[in-house]
Amino acid sequence: MSKDIPLQKYGFVKRDTPRKINLDPLQTGGILTPEANQALMEWGDGYSVCDYCAGILDEIKTPPIFDFIHKALPEFLGCDQARVTNGAREAKFAIMHSICKEGDWVVMDGNAHYSSLVAAERSRLNVKLVEKTPSPEYRIDPEGYGKAIEEIKESTGNVPSMALVTYPDGSYGNLPDVKAISRIVHSYGVPLLVNGAYAIGRMPFNAKDLGADFIAGSGHKSMASCGPIGVLGVSNEYAPKVLERSKFNKNKEIESLGCTARGATIMTMIASFPSVYERTKPENWQKEIENARWFSSELENMGMRQLGDRPHNHDLMFFETPVFYEISKKADRYFLYRELKSRSIHGIKPGLTKFFKLSTFGVGRENLGMVVDAFKEIIQKYEA
Repeated sequence: MSKDIPLQKYGFVKRDTPRKINLDPLQTGGILTPEANQALMEWGDGYSVCDYCAGILDEIKTPPIFDFIHKALPEFLGCDQARVTNGAREAKFAIMHSICKEGDWVVMDGNAHYSSLVAAERSRLNVKLVEKTPSPEYRIDPEGYGKAIEEIKESTGNVPSMALVTYPDGSYGNLPDVKAISRIVHSYGVPLLVNGAYAIGRMPFNAKDLGADFIAGSGHKSMASCGPIGVLGVSNEYAPKVLERSKFNKNKEIESLGCTARGATIMTMIASFPSVYERTKPENWQKEIENARWFSSELENMGMRQLGDRPHNHDLMFFETPVFYEISKKADRYFLYRELKSRSIHGIKPGLTKFFKLSTFGVGRENLGMVVDAFKEIIQKYEA
């Protein structure tokens, strides 16, 4: 090997920020449980579970991957059949690619995650967005789906091949009326995909109750799993297409390219599952909602404004923060990040002072109180 290559930078890499309190929406629901941390160490070698595989990943009996994927996971998701994927976006792409044909239309909410749009684009589909209401609500009107379907039908002569709704969206944490959307799209014979990346594993969720034909979830965002990993749920009506096996190798499902999440990812999901199952019970989720609403109220008392649903029904929230923006004009745009970092509070991106989003999931009232106190101290320090 060349002497010019600085090998020292390829050794152990430590995260530079102590995360005593983590408010990052991408991480709060994915923080590993103690059991998952143990599984990560035990199963971190390559594709470790492949030692036990006879050719079909989801049929491995020991460790209990078969029982998890074919029994526990469908029951938990409220769907007929389930699979693990390499992320929610991979689940969305697999569903679109298997169900839709090139040139078909898909209707999505105006709050859709970019990966939903990219999944459709990769599947060579056309996309029509249902407009969201203006600031500060940014809500999705279920009737917008009917309007969008009618417009596509009028211009093409056909209804779209799929509808997608984001529940909740990753910007404002809004929870649209999925049941109403399902009734509307099904009245046109259009199947519904629910992107539950910030729902599945955090809150009560049941695909059949919502009226979903397909669901996509994220393990590393919301199921206390080492990523990347996601989940896919499908009804029996559409399972033959989504889970179709290869004509070249009868053991391998086409859309998963034969196998998906294996090794540490699937094993940490299984290890965390009892805790995830418990925390999604209605009474536990209600405590999370109460904490989120309390936290929002405290920030608004300091001159900030929470956008989106009010009262809020999710841990993910978006705030306008003029008080910090005004301070940044006199200090600099990174002052807030530095001040929070010095207090071991992580999750608000560097440079954001005019607005930011965060999550209160799993943080707890005591730690949220510490964040509130930190904000007050920072404001007093710079306004003095």
